Amino acid sequence: MKESLQYKRIKKLTFAGFLLTLGIVYGDIGTSPLYTLKAIVVGGSENFNDLLVYGGLSAIFWTLTLQTTLKYILITLRADNNGEGGVFALYALIKKRSIAAAIVTMIGCSALIADGVLTPSITVTASVEGLRLLKPGFPVIPLVLIIFGLLFFIQQFGTAYIGRWFGPVMILWFSILAALGISQLVSNPEIIRAVNPVFAYRFLTEYPGGFILLGAVFLCTTGAEALYSDLGLCGRKNIQISWIFVKTALLLNYFGQGAWILAYHQPGAEINPFYSIMPRWFLLPGIIISTAAAIVASQAIISGSTTLIGEAVRLNFWPKMRVLHPTMIRNQVYIPFVNWFLWIACSFVVIFFKNSSNMEAAYGLAITITMIITTVLLSIYLLQKGTDHRLVYIFVAVYLTIELCFLVSNLNKFSNGGWFTLLLAAAFFVIMYGWYFGRKIKNRYITFANLEDYIELFKDLSKDESVPKTATNLVYIIRANRFDQVESKVIYSIFKKQPKRANTYWFLHVNTVNNPKAFEYKVTHIILGILIRVDFNIGFKVEPRIDLYFREVLEDMVKSGEITLESSFESLKKHDLKGDFKFVLIDRVMPIDNPLSTIENITLTIHNLVRRLSLSDVRALQLDSTNTIEEQVPIIIDQPVKSRISRVK
Repeated sequence: MKESLQYKRIKKLTFAGFLLTLGIVYGDIGTSPLYTLKAIVVGGSENFNDLLVYGGLSAIFWTLTLQTTLKYILITLRADNNGEGGVFALYALIKKRSIAAAIVTMIGCSALIADGVLTPSITVTASVEGLRLLKPGFPVIPLVLIIFGLLFFIQQFGTAYIGRWFGPVMILWFSILAALGISQLVSNPEIIRAVNPVFAYRFLTEYPGGFILLGAVFLCTTGAEALYSDLGLCGRKNIQISWIFVKTALLLNYFGQGAWILAYHQPGAEINPFYSIMPRWFLLPGIIISTAAAIVASQAIISGSTTLIGEAVRLNFWPKMRVLHPTMIRNQVYIPFVNWFLWIACSFVVIFFKNSSNMEAAYGLAITITMIITTVLLSIYLLQKGTDHRLVYIFVAVYLTIELCFLVSNLNKFSNGGWFTLLLAAAFFVIMYGWYFGRKIKNRYITFANLEDYIELFKDLSKDESVPKTATNLVYIIRANRFDQVESKVIYSIFKKQPKRANTYWFLHVNTVNNPKAFEYKVTHIILGILIRVDFNIGFKVEPRIDLYFREVLEDMVKSGEITLESSFESLKKHDLKGDFKFVLIDRVMPIDNPLSTIENITLTIHNLVRRLSLSDVRALQLDSTNTIEEQVPIIIDQPVKSRISRVK
């Protein structure tokens, strides 16, 4: 499929691409000043001193430098799958995909989706809470729920219009962050000394509970994974260059907050230094702009979660879902189930945790797990690519140490809300595990028939008028990769279950390839005019509209003179009516008395439960249900018979 001009433009380093990147990529990490330093100060308030501020700022600086800049901006963004990024793109790059790699990918995806629930909740709540500085007791929760209701409601209409404002809003936001930070730094420039890593070391080793406060420090980089996930939307150069502007603005604001804390903060007072550094006259506009930035961050997470689920569906990690395209923009999809689930989940989080301080305990834990997963998958890919193994081992040692430290410190939040994140991620993991490995178990018992053994049978059946004609054209969706084979279930359906006569039998094979934008087909005439195979090679980002694509194939074949679509019935042929088509979908059912292990039977049970969430193949492939036959055939498993039953005479 040819890329649009707009898509090609954003791949280049342009001002338009710069704006788009700010609006899409940096919403999460860009709103972290709303709560990060506040979480550090509140968490260490019992032993408040200068080391808390200097050490916390030093830890923030080096976290953004080592974790975000070095790992993601300079290293991970280079591991792109035809321009696409994210945990699934990284998985697709791995040549030898073991069971362990699949499980690791599922964990990363589960944690990312869980983060998609927490991010909108904490960012919007933290921004709206600023109104309590103007009016104590302001009803924050009702306003947040109204914002969520409107935000999730408009998803079904597409976000192309409001998306135009994302970039300008975020430029204004980061400019304000920088200006507010500078306004405080001019009165206390010595706070810049916090860039010295010695302060971070002393913070972790000397300050009481400093290591546990790493969980609060980690909040400054929670949006780093989005930099990689949105690679395909913005391009590497746009992300790398715009990060210079973003990081500068973030650090200026963090250090400005630190300067204000040293000068004015009263130990024990629970205030948000982000709003405290604003002039009184600017407080209301500042709250409005921060709320707008939080909405942009939420929209980015919603779109990212939807895209993530869409990719999981195409790679068979997630049950088939209804995917809609509300606009003409190809990468913009709308999945009703995901949208309304996120709305309910985000609303529940806001009602349950009541304020952003309580949400901080749940936030960050899931994304820490995702970062560890990215490190593991990236190291596997680099080793397979041929990168010097010594460099890879150093990379793994450094970043697993950093991220495991963050994980341990975040696990300290488990009883205070971290359990919610892990519970959410675990639920998503169970869905993916049951769907993916349940299919693997069933696929283990797929048997294939050699088409050469049935060539004459196809010829005879298509001409046997004693068998009622099922359709002029009978179409099967198959999975056999080899041109000379087909699944035994198809042979069973055509010849054994109930003979199905047709003039032409079509075998459609849908191959989802690693190239996310692949979009092509190939035709093989197995028996001229009687048995034809069509292979669709489509990328995992291309919507599988097989009915539409098949019609386009037929149009091409008619133009080339390979086939005619005239009806096989003489009375209809003379009126120039086209031949009829009927699709056949076959579901294989596992027998109750199977020889599987207990774990495998549990996996299959989960798989069957998860199937209730899934679209039927008819809707998933967008076939015409009035022209589709759905059949069930048993999975045949050879079982040794200990003794044969005896006949009584």
